[in-house]
Amino acid sequence: MMIASRLVKGLATLFACLSFANTAQSQTVKTNTTWPKQAIRIVVTFTPGGAPDILARVLAESWQQSLGVPVLVENRPGYGGNIGAEVVAKSEPDGYTLLIGTVGIHAINGALYEKMSFHPINDFTPISFLASTPNVLVVNKKLGVNNLHELIELAKAKPNELTFGSSGVGTSLHMSGELFKEMTGVQIRHIPYKGRAQSLPDLISGRISMLFDNLSSSLPLIKAGEVQALAVTTLKRSPVAPEIATMAEQGLPGFEATSWFSLMAPVNLPLTLQKRLNTLTRQTLNQSEVRNKLLAIGLEPAPGSPQDLSRLIQSETNKWGRVIYKSGAKLE
Repeated sequence: MMIASRLVKGLATLFACLSFANTAQSQTVKTNTTWPKQAIRIVVTFTPGGAPDILARVLAESWQQSLGVPVLVENRPGYGGNIGAEVVAKSEPDGYTLLIGTVGIHAINGALYEKMSFHPINDFTPISFLASTPNVLVVNKKLGVNNLHELIELAKAKPNELTFGSSGVGTSLHMSGELFKEMTGVQIRHIPYKGRAQSLPDLISGRISMLFDNLSSSLPLIKAGEVQALAVTTLKRSPVAPEIATMAEQGLPGFEATSWFSLMAPVNLPLTLQKRLNTLTRQTLNQSEVRNKLLAIGLEPAPGSPQDLSRLIQSETNKWGRVIYKSGAKLE
């Protein structure tokens, strides 16, 4: 996700200056020691600068002030998020190693990868939903379409001639395209890239016809008139770009594909720690200053209960499992 480094630095400065009250009472773990007594690490499965990294640093800045211990962000990218997720899945459930979970790790990879060294659901304790960001369908301006209906008609008239890019096989962006194909019956070819840095120039030049991307990444190009935005993939319009209609508004009711992020811990985390971490997360993300800054860059914070997160993961797993099965996508 291409978020400018100056934005990341600005956020870090902002959150370092905010004052967060620590109202949660200390809890006791199995060893009868008060938590926390040492540094906490939050593992991010992507490189610095993207939405998961920003969310981790938001929590870290807040918790360091309220808990009085270091909170470290550790970036472990690679293998669709599985490398970093494995680190957390195999850590002690003591509240000192946490994960920024993603739709890819917990709802897509289980069906996509032939072999995994951990279970994407059973090896984790859900803490809280963090935030989501809409995906957006953008097309090359020379394609000559102005809305979703015109794109569907063009794709049906030219089966397998149009192409859609994504930042990799199995990402929510790839799955957005597969869901689009399933719901419309069009035949368009998927072109996976290593990341947006490679896919966006190809979209602008016309090497690919369209691209599913995170809204926060494509919005500068949309506003500059370099690409044509056709629809966001959320059920409601994004407050960041309310002028872009949803897929559902344009004839695809129920179409929903978002990039979402959560806070997870290793399985068997004590209930007292699960509740404490949930409280801390809610306190941070419900701060008006935090919410406004996240919303400004296209992230919509919505902390909730562990039970709500579990239900979301199960629902998303069922949905994307079906899409992956129909697409035939598989990775070693």
